Amino acid sequence: MKSIIFFAALAIAFVHSVTATDPQIWSVNTRADFAKGDARGVSLDYNGTLTLAPKLVEVYKTGQPYIWSSALDSAGNVYLATGGDGKVFKVSTAGVGVLFADFTEINVSAIAVGRSGEIFAATSPDGKVYKIDSTGKASVYFEPKEKYIWSLVVESDGTLAVGTGDAGKIYRVKTANVSPESSLLFDTSETHIISLATDARGNLFAGTDSNGLVMRFGTEGRPFGLVDSPLREVHDLAVAPDGTVYALVLGESVAVPKPDPAATPTPESRTVSLDRPNAANPEPAPKSRYDLTNAKAAVYRLASDGAIDLIWASTTITPFSIHMNGNDGVLLGTSDRGRIYSVTNDGREQLLLQTEAQQISTIAGDGRSLFATSSNQGSLYRIGPETLSEGSYESAVLDAKSTATWGRIWWRSSGAVTIQTRTGNTEKADETWSAWSTGITDQRGAQISSPRARYVQWRAALKSGATPPSLNEVNVSFAARNIAPEILSIQVLPTNVGLVPNPPQQIDPNIELSGLNTATFGIPNVNVPPRRVYQRGATSLQWIADDRNDDRLVFDVLYRQVGDASFKTLRSGLTDNFFVIDGQALADGRYIFQIVASDAPSNPASTALTGNRISEPVDIDNAAPIVVSASAPQISGDRIRVVFNATDSASYIVRAEYSVNGGEWKTIFPDDGISDSPAERYTIDVPITVPGEYAVTLRVFDVNRNSGNARIVARR
Repeated sequence: MKSIIFFAALAIAFVHSVTATDPQIWSVNTRADFAKGDARGVSLDYNGTLTLAPKLVEVYKTGQPYIWSSALDSAGNVYLATGGDGKVFKVSTAGVGVLFADFTEINVSAIAVGRSGEIFAATSPDGKVYKIDSTGKASVYFEPKEKYIWSLVVESDGTLAVGTGDAGKIYRVKTANVSPESSLLFDTSETHIISLATDARGNLFAGTDSNGLVMRFGTEGRPFGLVDSPLREVHDLAVAPDGTVYALVLGESVAVPKPDPAATPTPESRTVSLDRPNAANPEPAPKSRYDLTNAKAAVYRLASDGAIDLIWASTTITPFSIHMNGNDGVLLGTSDRGRIYSVTNDGREQLLLQTEAQQISTIAGDGRSLFATSSNQGSLYRIGPETLSEGSYESAVLDAKSTATWGRIWWRSSGAVTIQTRTGNTEKADETWSAWSTGITDQRGAQISSPRARYVQWRAALKSGATPPSLNEVNVSFAARNIAPEILSIQVLPTNVGLVPNPPQQIDPNIELSGLNTATFGIPNVNVPPRRVYQRGATSLQWIADDRNDDRLVFDVLYRQVGDASFKTLRSGLTDNFFVIDGQALADGRYIFQIVASDAPSNPASTALTGNRISEPVDIDNAAPIVVSASAPQISGDRIRVVFNATDSASYIVRAEYSVNGGEWKTIFPDDGISDSPAERYTIDVPITVPGEYAVTLRVFDVNRNSGNARIVARR
């Protein structure tokens, strides 16, 4: 959810950085904000306004887990094709349902009503097409060889079109018990023919899986491709009276395999929090609806003149059904908490209503009545045409990140709207939360009476009256308890590595004086890491700090030598998260450093808090190793032998090399074979090539790259 943070003063709100003492405002005022909550009997329009929803009545429960298909006959009876036990139910206009037909196959995957009122039902897998008379007696009408029968539609001349898988064939069946070969209309290269529809001109439309194609077949039977979607499955088709076709296309196939009836979807998190603007991590840029990257579903509009438009797409919602919504768009039944959306031809989306079901599997209507069916469990609902007299909306849960003191709640509305609040300390509202508060009816608001807690939620009740109720903004003010900052880690860089700050970004002084968060102006409010440079003898400390209140922090650097009883302040009031210790600032020895973070810049002295962390022991070593000649040079034959002793007072020697007469430096190991001690002995044999002086220099390095050297001259 996009949340907006305000600083409240004298009832005037303006954007400000989040600190523990600044009141924060949780403002729900956009369509995206409201979509996070639960709508019960209310609709959410394109502009983010809640109104009363069409009336939704559960007409009949089938007792089956799934309803795959539904159809109405001319008398208004609804036929439901179910999965699990392979049954067809008939529900009268009075809402009385009966078992109409029962098959041995597991699923009745498609159903259609013939011109004379007969019912065609397709079963899967390895099923058949049955014809059911008015008494419920079923007989085999058509038996294709494919494993699945996904779709049925009756054309204007009474011909039954059949879409199959997994061979992707389309049949036109005119009479009972004809052979598949004689009825084959087209053998596609697709895996499944998932959806079929027909228009008043006698055109047949087919939607496929797995390449997302929409094909049109004229009366002569020739195919013509209309849509080649980047998404996979054309799951459903709807045809308007003017011949416009709407295609619902899904990114993943939901036809094969069918969902497990026992499966329970993972609940969507509906907890939100307020985060200050961050220019370094801006919100994703709005995408064109024509960009189907990561899309779960899309709706194409295919006009009768050949124009094709993508009118809707979503990366979060998976619809399972599409139905005409008058002359301007469609209805979509989804798995998004059993919600039904309306989408206009220009792409405006409205949450029409939300059901108690997990998913809306089909929508069917005849211009007089409109029905929806659900899965998990399979039920039939009647939609409208009346509007409900009352409805409610529960917001998402706000996480204040710590125990908060609640201020006022106020909103913008018309008509009869009542607001209540409740609070708790568990992320999901449960029986441990407070009861809903007494309702507030004045949109100018009132003090929230719910107890202090970490989480808060509000509920709005809309009731019909002389003025239709609506709600388009709700604001909650609160102040979170201050929490001490943390030092998450301390890093000590190798000796001689210094740190210098990168040049800061220039900020308009007026912005700084205003107190507004710089990220509001597109200026990152994150620290730019310092640059590493060579600095002889330097010991650099770098740390990561965090403050759950997003307070501004200052840092103190303290130290103590190992063996000392207490820490001493080395530097205080730092605003950077690094500090460089000069090589001469501390005597050689072993030290422990402590970084203390304080949120004093954002809090009164009485409520400011600190947090700290101590480092691992760190060796400060600026003394160079001492190298001395162990004895006078010894000449034996054609060689000169020189011996040096090297010692280091603060650490140990790690490397040595020698040079003769200022020549190339050559690595040498100590007499014991490994340079790893505070004292080492080195023996160097120099070959005599010509008589004269030989100047031999040895230099050694300790672990901190301090170096020392000595020179001795031998003559021959």
